[in-house]
Amino acid sequence: MSGPRNASARRALVLRTVIIAVIGLITVAPLYWMLAVAFSTRGELLGGGELRLWPRRVTWENVTRVFDSFPVATWLGNSIAIAVVVTIITVVTSLLAGYAFAHLKFRFSTPLFFIALATLVLPVQVIMVALFRIVVGLGLYGTYWAVILPSSASAFGLFLARQFMLGIPRELLEAARLDGAGHWQIFRRVVLPLSGPLIAVLAFMSLLQSWNDFAWPLIALRENELFTLPIGLLYLQGQANSDYGATMAFALINVVPMALLFLFFQKYFIAGFARSGIK
Repeated sequence: MSGPRNASARRALVLRTVIIAVIGLITVAPLYWMLAVAFSTRGELLGGGELRLWPRRVTWENVTRVFDSFPVATWLGNSIAIAVVVTIITVVTSLLAGYAFAHLKFRFSTPLFFIALATLVLPVQVIMVALFRIVVGLGLYGTYWAVILPSSASAFGLFLARQFMLGIPRELLEAARLDGAGHWQIFRRVVLPLSGPLIAVLAFMSLLQSWNDFAWPLIALRENELFTLPIGLLYLQGQANSDYGATMAFALINVVPMALLFLFFQKYFIAGFARSGIK
């Protein structure tokens, strides 16, 4: 009996490995092609009718041409500044709101929580007109804050924080209350030290969303000097729509920071989801 079972287990393992490998290749192929084009000279990949998967000579000329022709360093700085500020505010608001909905009893807490979750099904295009009028009315149009403030609260971050904090043993909270601690002291001394994986997930998700946000910054920012990288990529495509090397080099500049961030912090990202009960 053990022989057929072992053979079946081996076949299942091989099948899973093949499926994972195929999915991995499909995922990596566009990134590989972007990398190959970014470090190729013009026309080399298809030169002479021959399809080449990697350039004969790796060159940085596309990257240097992008930095010389466009204010990429300024756009990169704008993306970093906006993403960092949005992430800090989002993490703070998500943690505080998650604790409130998980451990505080107040009127209409459940309906308010589900109303907040209901905003997840609303596409951003539905609220853009109202959001634009609010930003203009506050005098923020054309500034960094026009992008930062509307992005500084996350319904999914609230949900994730609440689920995570519901998993904190109530015995710890009750022991703190017996010692005379109030809600702020409990949050600061008990909840926050246990929320490292949650903070990592919230920070990465907020960074990724803010870094790749395109539609709203395109509307809210007017000056070229305030553009972020996604808007800059659209601007570059309009100026050099046939320069595929420069386009791919710019796209690579946009992709690499988030890819490296995920590679370095993926264990905290996975741990945060596991602790919050999200499968």
